[in-house]
Amino acid sequence: MTSHERPADHAPAAGAARAEPTDPLDAIRTRGYLALLLLAGVIGVPLSAAAWGFLQAVDHLQTVFYTDLPRGLGFHGAPMWWPLPLLAVSGALTAAAIVFLPGTGGHEPSEGLESGAVPTAAMLPGILIAALASISLGAVVGPEAPLIALGSGLAALVVRRMKRADERAVRLVGAAGSFAAISTLFGSPLPGAFLLMETSGLGGIALDVALLPGLLAAGIGALIFIGLDSWTGLSTTSLTIPDLPAVKQPDVGQFGWALAIGVAGALIGVLISRAARAAQPHVAPRRLVLMPIIGLLVAGLAIAYAEGTGHSSSDVLFSGQSGLGPLVQNRAQYTVAALLLLVVYKALGYALSLSAFRGGPVFPSLYLGAAGGLLVSHLPDLPFVAAVAMGIGAIGVAMLRLPLTAVLLATLLLGKDGLTVMPLVIVSVVTAYVISVRLSPAPPKPASD
Repeated sequence: MTSHERPADHAPAAGAARAEPTDPLDAIRTRGYLALLLLAGVIGVPLSAAAWGFLQAVDHLQTVFYTDLPRGLGFHGAPMWWPLPLLAVSGALTAAAIVFLPGTGGHEPSEGLESGAVPTAAMLPGILIAALASISLGAVVGPEAPLIALGSGLAALVVRRMKRADERAVRLVGAAGSFAAISTLFGSPLPGAFLLMETSGLGGIALDVALLPGLLAAGIGALIFIGLDSWTGLSTTSLTIPDLPAVKQPDVGQFGWALAIGVAGALIGVLISRAARAAQPHVAPRRLVLMPIIGLLVAGLAIAYAEGTGHSSSDVLFSGQSGLGPLVQNRAQYTVAALLLLVVYKALGYALSLSAFRGGPVFPSLYLGAAGGLLVSHLPDLPFVAAVAMGIGAIGVAMLRLPLTAVLLATLLLGKDGLTVMPLVIVSVVTAYVISVRLSPAPPKPASD
């Protein structure tokens, strides 16, 4: 190599050394980002109102189908067999929405809770119909996944109608729409922030850039949500279970129970997830035939539970969002045998629903964890409040694979008591998370060239 060639060879390296590193906060300093923040704050109002309306519609339809309709037909209450035709219709309607409408009715709940691609406008009717047919008629799924999809899709629709809107703006405002919608469900922006933070897969400044529009949309939307509640007299969502007794600081023995509950929660969650994912490929090609049958199976589980325990079949049906508080408050009415049957039948109905219907996995996992916690609270030196919190955290993280969200939800559900038992919740969540990950198959490695 000659001497006159060396400077040319080293010139790119010298240029690279002199290059200034890009500041990750530059995106926030741009006028375009400030415009996105303003847009997120504006759309937070109608999106929160729409999410509120969706939740009220679900609650109203459940009352119509399971209370008003049987009375209107001359029954004193819903007969024991009543869930059978409703769940069969639910399966047929959901299957039709998945097969015949764009968007396959939204995200597969058996795959967990994750923030995927922003739905297009054409996909939104199918997502809405599939969610209402599943959740309102008794399938064991929650409203959180449809709310995330509908919120992001509606927000992105606004951006796509604007001139010169790029895909980055669509993603950011879509995430803000999800944030506002899911915060309406939880009654606070905080759980929504944790949930979307863990499902986004982002970190550092990139996470801040992505979440700031959502925080603004959810914060403004929460004020509108409170206003809607006061105008209509309809109730807002509250995660906290009321009237719980005060608990003492945990002792060493309870930390031992936290480890055991973490192991049990992981095993239950892995079994449910594997069963749902094993069934889902068999259901997908034959939805129109199999989904009404799956609906009948879920209804049969609820009827068997009601016949065997004397409790309502609604303990097994639905997401458990509105039933979790009454379950804990009326714990004295449930024997050990009834709680055991509740855990078994709810888990089976949960797995079947995840394999076929459309909805979210969050609230059924919380309800199942609370029922399991009440069951093990009959063991020595295990207060029921601590047991419920650890059960919620353990099964929640085993199903969702979101440890921070699981700790937060288990803590918020118990109000002031949640802060006292938080160390126990953390131990059970970490234990359940590690074991459930180790028991789950690793994703296939990409083929090497």
